[in-house]
Amino acid sequence: MTAINHTRLPDGKIGQPVRAPKTSELIAAQLRRQIVRGAVRPGEKLPPETQLMEHFGVSRPTIREAFRILETERLIVVRPGSRGGALVVAPDPSVAARYVGLLLQLQGATIDDVYEARKVAEPYCAGMLAKCRTEQDIADLAAVIAEAEAAIDATEGRAPDLAEWTRHSHRFHELIMERSGNKTLALQGAVLRDIVAMHTELRVSRSFDPAESPERFRRAVRSYRKLVALIEAGDADGARRLWRSHMDSAAVFLLKDELGDTPVVELFT
Repeated sequence: MTAINHTRLPDGKIGQPVRAPKTSELIAAQLRRQIVRGAVRPGEKLPPETQLMEHFGVSRPTIREAFRILETERLIVVRPGSRGGALVVAPDPSVAARYVGLLLQLQGATIDDVYEARKVAEPYCAGMLAKCRTEQDIADLAAVIAEAEAAIDATEGRAPDLAEWTRHSHRFHELIMERSGNKTLALQGAVLRDIVAMHTELRVSRSFDPAESPERFRRAVRSYRKLVALIEAGDADGARRLWRSHMDSAAVFLLKDELGDTPVVELFT
């Protein structure tokens, strides 16, 4: 019988033995690696249970337990029936956003805290985008601006439709993160997206008056256009400074009342 390898701690105490992973966990880990590496892509199925049972030399309950682990991680969806099976799905950042929201709540984080983090990351991404921008990036940003401006013009002197404006505004911010060239920052933006979107919609809805002047929204569009011009010109410092100033100004509106002190997790309840 193999002896358990205990860890000797500095104070002389014996550490607890490490639990060996279950077979289902090991199988889930192998299948997870295949999904992450792209060997099985979203929309494709994992091999049938019988094939996996034979391949790993395990019983059906073990395979199903491995599937449950991957389902919990939102990497697969198991459909019953003869035409069913384990279908690979693309990871959803909103799942991570809820989990991150809970972690932030445990740390006592507020919406103000999240926005401060965005004010560090997003202007930096704007500067990075100015260095690596492509014609397609400029075209996509310009298209979002055109849609936002059209939403303002459609209301004939009144504020634009709240849901439509918010969608265009969030997309513009997302593109800055997505096209910055840094995948880690892009994913960070995607994870925080739902937190920021929920807060923005709640904040704007509390003070939104459909009859108000659209000037505040037009100022935002002008800021968007200035940023795109700087990015297109390759002015990384200028883009970074402008976008930090824009987000500072937006924070005055978004965080000026008690919502800034709202715990992150309350947005999901």
